[in-house]
Amino acid sequence: MKTNTLLGIILIVIGVAAFAYQGITYTTREKVVDLGPLQVTAEKTKTLPLPPIAGGIALVGGIVLLVMGNKKG
Repeated sequence: MKTNTLLGIILIVIGVAAFAYQGITYTTREKVVDLGPLQVTAEKTKTLPLPPIAGGIALVGGIVLLVMGNKKG
């Protein structure tokens, strides 16, 4: 498989995923209280937003790479 075709498919998958999920959510643990043997932690959920324009750019870029790869081959 050609490099452009493979890169195009990867960009299309990333673009569709960006539209579907609208962000990446992850959980972190943070110490709230640390008094010797007594420790209290809290889990906090944070979201890294993926703007729809980034998904659109990845999708269009992937399609362009696929079309260009097919024209040369």
